[in-house]
Amino acid sequence: MIAGKALVIFWLCLAVVFTPPQAKSKITQPQPLTSFKINTTLQNTASSCSYTVTIRTSCSSSRYTRDRISLAFGDAYGYQVYVPRLDDPRSRTFESCSTDTFHINGPCTYQICYVYLYRNGYDGWKPESITISGYYTSSVTFYYDTFIPNAVWYGFNHCNAASSSA
Repeated sequence: MIAGKALVIFWLCLAVVFTPPQAKSKITQPQPLTSFKINTTLQNTASSCSYTVTIRTSCSSSRYTRDRISLAFGDAYGYQVYVPRLDDPRSRTFESCSTDTFHINGPCTYQICYVYLYRNGYDGWKPESITISGYYTSSVTFYYDTFIPNAVWYGFNHCNAASSSA
């Protein structure tokens, strides 16, 4: 009986010692990317797909914004969807505590792994999250919950993490 318990303890110790470490976590906070460039080459040459983009504005955002908001998202292969202006102050887009849904057409992508927002103006804006779905991609949500800085692309790029874990 003692030998059996010792054997169980031995195997448990081996399991603990040889358990591989956890993979590095993805960046969970959005980052500025001053070198980000819009890929205009594929905008007009790639086949067209439709996407649904849902943006939830934080309740701690300013009541409304008149700032110009641009969006770019894409995959690890360079396919990119660019929307030069999502905002429309007359339609009350991006008000505090609101959810806005956009139907966007753009180049077809594989799984979306990055998203960037660009804000230009003086009001400020704090998105809570962005969810993007399309015909060829699984729905993906990026959590911002921070004010977008002015005049810089700001967001997430999980493309390298996805390709290195595959």
